[in-house]
Amino acid sequence: MRYIIVLLLGLLLGAAGVYYLLVGAPRIEQRQLGAQPLQAPEAGGPPPGTIVLTFDEKFFDTLLGTIFRDLQPPAFKLSGGATGATGGGATFVAAQGGGCADQLTIAQEGSGARTTVSLKDGRIDVPLAFSGSRNVFGNCINFKGAALANISLSFSREQQTLYGQINVEGVNLEGVSPIAGPFVTTFVQTAINQKVNPLVIMRGQQLTLNVPVEASNGTVRAQASNITHEIKDGALRLHITYDFAGARGVVAAPPPQS
Repeated sequence: MRYIIVLLLGLLLGAAGVYYLLVGAPRIEQRQLGAQPLQAPEAGGPPPGTIVLTFDEKFFDTLLGTIFRDLQPPAFKLSGGATGATGGGATFVAAQGGGCADQLTIAQEGSGARTTVSLKDGRIDVPLAFSGSRNVFGNCINFKGAALANISLSFSREQQTLYGQINVEGVNLEGVSPIAGPFVTTFVQTAINQKVNPLVIMRGQQLTLNVPVEASNGTVRAQASNITHEIKDGALRLHITYDFAGARGVVAAPPPQS
């Protein structure tokens, strides 16, 4: 009986590998958020009422460094498996007794890669170092590796929200057997696409402007009507165009003093 189970497991993993090689890992369709992909700025210059926000690679390095230093590393459940500690490498251990976390954890660095943001050639590339474990037919597969991903941006005027969509282009696993490799690659890619997206980059208060004008007894309000972007020279530049309107008799409260 044991040999029959092993044979069936091998056939299933082999079938998964063939499927991956011929069809590729499943792609997650972008969620319908009412958001439009960002376009490049107009060649003739930005329209009136436009501001430009610039984010360079050092900004994102500081942001990510703060997350890994002051918060827990981002982790995403792969299934409804039991909670437990993840391990490194590609080892097989008994999954009973809560020994398999069934989750993917983003690491600051590992497997020859560093989780960072690269801004060049009109792209936002995001290498992701990771480790994790997965319960497969009663066995716990511990793995680690690096994923090559990119982020596309879109803007919803109705929701006043700037979204990001992470797209995994490839996964490199460290020390995983050729049989299990395609299977692990598929659910790593699916986990990142399903659990991370959509990314909320900016929303509401970060985009809306309220400028009190006490001498005129009112407030100038502005909502983002359009966002374009350009990526070059190691920087992301967001061109945010606003629609302005004045509200008489309404004076926005000043921000609290620290």
